[in-house]
Amino acid sequence: MSDRILHGYADIAAVGTLLADPTRARVLAALADGRALPASVLAAEAGVAASTASEHLSRLVGGGLLVVERSGRHRYYRLASPEVAAAVEAMAVLAPDRPVRSLRESTRAAALRRARSCYDHLAGRLGVAVTAALLSRQALVRTDGLAGNERSEGDPISAPMSEHPYRLGPNAEPVFADLGIDLAGARGGRRPLLRFCVDWSEQRHHLSGALGAAMLTRMESAGWVARQDSRRALRLTDRGADELHRILGVALPA
Repeated sequence: MSDRILHGYADIAAVGTLLADPTRARVLAALADGRALPASVLAAEAGVAASTASEHLSRLVGGGLLVVERSGRHRYYRLASPEVAAAVEAMAVLAPDRPVRSLRESTRAAALRRARSCYDHLAGRLGVAVTAALLSRQALVRTDGLAGNERSEGDPISAPMSEHPYRLGPNAEPVFADLGIDLAGARGGRRPLLRFCVDWSEQRHHLSGALGAAMLTRMESAGWVARQDSRRALRLTDRGADELHRILGVALPA
């Protein structure tokens, strides 16, 4: 637990107030895949009028959960940081399931559990399976004595891990090259190369950080995964299933 929480410096209630409103919660969920969207689209996603959405967006920007960027005459909103996306993911663990009123809603929920973007990296059953396969191929190595990517005692239920027990393995260069990922390029940014989250639906670790972002970018550009209607849900394509099985031994149906 961080010192900010232990010593009472963190104003959790202020953030809780922002998250407590259904409209603002829907806006944050719509942006959880890392996109920047205009107010008109966010109003439609939240099911409210443009003037109502504008008021809620101003509160979210003022509270530090969103940032706004201008492009020509338009203002685009996005999550302020990966930590905001992780907080939304973590809240999903504590939140009760909404009543499923249709087959379409049930199918969408199942799609999110199967494969989704978590800010800018891969999550869900597919993200966890890819991370496990990277360990089995020794592209990643776990350093705490455990062999797989299961959550260890003391890990949060769903959150980014401030410290993680992983490093690049002896086969990192050839495995990531086979996947079409420039490992040197991923290393070159300011972001940590390796970060990990505890997946809220699978309760196991999935890869995030610069390398996780490069993985999802590569999978989308190569046509291995495609965005679903909700944008956050991902569909593993036939080509993606074949390539992930060939390179990593991942055996999930498309």
